[in-house]
Amino acid sequence: MLVGLSDLQRHTHYAGYNQDNMVPKRNVTLPSFLFPKPRDFSLPNSSWGLEMMRMYEHYNRQCEVETEGGQKQEGPWQKLPSYNRLLKYATGGVYLSEMIQSKARLFTRNIRNPGAAFEYVLFVNSEEQKCVCVLQAGHLLEGPPGHVHGGAIATMIDTVTGTHATILSGPVMTANLNINYRRPIPLGSTVLLESSLEKKEGRKTFITCRVTSTDGSKLHTETSALFLSISASHLLSGL
Repeated sequence: MLVGLSDLQRHTHYAGYNQDNMVPKRNVTLPSFLFPKPRDFSLPNSSWGLEMMRMYEHYNRQCEVETEGGQKQEGPWQKLPSYNRLLKYATGGVYLSEMIQSKARLFTRNIRNPGAAFEYVLFVNSEEQKCVCVLQAGHLLEGPPGHVHGGAIATMIDTVTGTHATILSGPVMTANLNINYRRPIPLGSTVLLESSLEKKEGRKTFITCRVTSTDGSKLHTETSALFLSISASHLLSGL
């Protein structure tokens, strides 16, 4: 998985050049209503169950704390916004035509029906170098009867650990995911994915991740992941 411009990133537009005389084009400021703010898919919606809301509020309350003087300040956790697109425009020749780019959507955010698939929100703690994800698994993720497909679980582990590695190391690419499945996850249930930095060695970022019940009493999976740092030019050129 290519994770360099990850779940948390907004669209970015770069001014180009006039190819005839290589004069930089002027940046033109257009009315804001022509570029509506993208929807943040990590905000609560009507499909969220009680446990999903409880865990969201638990971490969201820690994103801002009140000082003794009554003033608000940044807390230990930060909520990451989540959009359904990565790059609106990128190079890549035949691999990324304008039609494909216009229709491309993030895999975990391409189901229109709320609650049908991946409902999740990520929080990061920079001081502790940790990232947590609250996930509610919808009915379209079924593998074994009544339970979440192992591939869907792997997708979310890759998403969470990849986002975490990107925050820690900049643009990265998944090199290895080693997942041990311990206990199946019932459809409709809410679980926690907890990602932690193990170590960094040069271009390598090693991450561990556990998927548990929200109270921590049930261990669903354990994962070790390796990500390799890559340059931004590799991201934009299609590697």
